[in-house]
Amino acid sequence: MTTTFESLKRISSKNIVSPKGFTATGIHCGVKHKKKDLAILVSKVPANVAGVFTTNVIKAAPLVLTKQVVKEYGKMQALIVNSGNANACTGTQGYKDAETMQQLTAEKLGIAKELVGVSSTGVIGEIMNMEPIAKGIAEITPNATLEGAIDFAQAILTTDTVTKNTAYSVVIDDKEVVIAGVAKGSGMIEPNMATMLAYVTTDADIDQQALQQLLKEVTDVTFNAITVDGDTSTNDTVLVLANGLAGNATLTPAHPEWETFKAAFHAVSQDLSKMIAKDGEGATKLIEVKVEGAVTDEEARKIAKTVVGSPLVKTAIFGCDANWGRIICAVGYSGATVDPTDVKIQIGSTTVVEKGEPVPFSEEELIVYLKQNEVKIAVSLNQGVGYGTAWGCDLTYDYVQINATYRS
Repeated sequence: MTTTFESLKRISSKNIVSPKGFTATGIHCGVKHKKKDLAILVSKVPANVAGVFTTNVIKAAPLVLTKQVVKEYGKMQALIVNSGNANACTGTQGYKDAETMQQLTAEKLGIAKELVGVSSTGVIGEIMNMEPIAKGIAEITPNATLEGAIDFAQAILTTDTVTKNTAYSVVIDDKEVVIAGVAKGSGMIEPNMATMLAYVTTDADIDQQALQQLLKEVTDVTFNAITVDGDTSTNDTVLVLANGLAGNATLTPAHPEWETFKAAFHAVSQDLSKMIAKDGEGATKLIEVKVEGAVTDEEARKIAKTVVGSPLVKTAIFGCDANWGRIICAVGYSGATVDPTDVKIQIGSTTVVEKGEPVPFSEEELIVYLKQNEVKIAVSLNQGVGYGTAWGCDLTYDYVQINATYRS
């Protein structure tokens, strides 16, 4: 998808409250020892909402509750999020606790509980301590400042090393429309989706069904095109709130500027996806794999994600080892249609395989390239016109250390 539209601009402030009518903040309430652990996002008016959720059959209680809000009501005005406890695999009590978070937030804001979504992230299988949560909800006060947006972004983190924010503006019907996003995710990332929370706000007026379909389409080529470690979480969620305060005519695929909005939406989602992949637990490098010439786009994405998800490829990139055999091996076991005699592989600008056979190259020059913090791999198959991209990160000693001591 192209994002070269004349009115499309990235906003330097890059925060979740950039669109009109949104407020947010995050605080420390006591779920974690010291760091911020409770966040709130509020729209001035009820917003159309769309969501996509984990494919794991084990789903956390707040996700089940929020999915119901999206599916049954299609509107959301507030979102309450805690980190430090996933409220997953917690049975009947876990669902009651998610409902309590929803109810307390609704009462605080004076809105219907059906307009409140709930997200949680953190350790699986521990009953939530609701005393600090309840106290935090009573105290938390969202605002429209950059500081509030930063506090929100910090409060949703777990093992992340950085916050993840982005925002773009476009002109629709001569009105400025802003789309912003914030996310967390560092480990247990194999989206379809994974321990990944992503929230997108926009002041665009957009039809709810059109928004849901757009989110699904864009998620397939962004959030579902990243992998860190192959684990799919119980809590991953992407939510989009569109409150319509920009004043444009209602967007649907029939709107003449639909593609402009779609490009901006894609840009936000892709930015967040790449930030998550780059911030994989212990990661030192972002890996991008592009596949062209596959039978279909779906097969191209499948191959790209297989390559970027291969532990052997990931460790080779970490060690600056130009071991292209691991790449072609992953292409072969991806399950996609491949002619072994017609595969081309490039690492950076260096061709290492042509028609399935090795090509002489300078090992020393390629090692210099592999030392960079972004590594690009290109695979050409000559089987069709399918194209796809996936993002991931290297696999390091620190990944093992972080996950070996996660509950310590």
